[in-house]
Amino acid sequence: MSIGTPPSDIKPQEYEFEQMNLQVGGRIQFITHRTMKPVQHFSTLIGWVKDEYMIVKVPVENGAPIAVNDGDKLTIRVFSGVNVCSFSAIVQRVFGRPLFYAHLSFPEKIQGTSLRTAMRVKVDIPAQIACERTGSVSVFLVNLSVSGALIESQRQLESGDAKVGLSFTLIAQPGNRQVLVNTKASIRNVNIVKPATTDKAEVFTYGVQFIDLDPIHYSLLQNLTYEALIADRQKIV
Repeated sequence: MSIGTPPSDIKPQEYEFEQMNLQVGGRIQFITHRTMKPVQHFSTLIGWVKDEYMIVKVPVENGAPIAVNDGDKLTIRVFSGVNVCSFSAIVQRVFGRPLFYAHLSFPEKIQGTSLRTAMRVKVDIPAQIACERTGSVSVFLVNLSVSGALIESQRQLESGDAKVGLSFTLIAQPGNRQVLVNTKASIRNVNIVKPATTDKAEVFTYGVQFIDLDPIHYSLLQNLTYEALIADRQKIV
């Protein structure tokens, strides 16, 4: 799904600033309008003073900050939860070496669209699943969302509606910190993937829904979806 071209059945609506749930250190799209075609960059939100200005890092391309001047008109786009919001901004002041950040005008009108709540991201994350029937089994997560995951296993696990324990590691920013996620989940569907060649074994896939996911881990999964949306949309399932 393209952020820039919402489907016809998803209509933009106006949002309040607080509804964006912005996070300091969060990634944003930084779109310049110096040429006929807008150019998209990626930046980091440093902070804001309500109703006065926002502070963002000057985007870096090929190891160097892009050219940004006072008075430049921008479009800023952010992803928060299941909402994609955008607003116009004007560069008020640019601070150069060694910090490379800029003050932007505070948004006056924010347009947003709501995306599907369980948008899934392709991943390849080793995990452990704990079942009554098989005990602890090593598996792989092949996609993730804020509501659940798709698991691949070489072994047959529990049947549908069974409750299991699931453990895996996510990377948190800043600093690429490893965060261990331990959560309960319910198996919602089971499938068997037949191999393309006879020398490979069949694979069992399990769609699971998280139960009482920790709010911190929920936020990490939101950020995972956000990163995929603005940096690598091919990962969106």
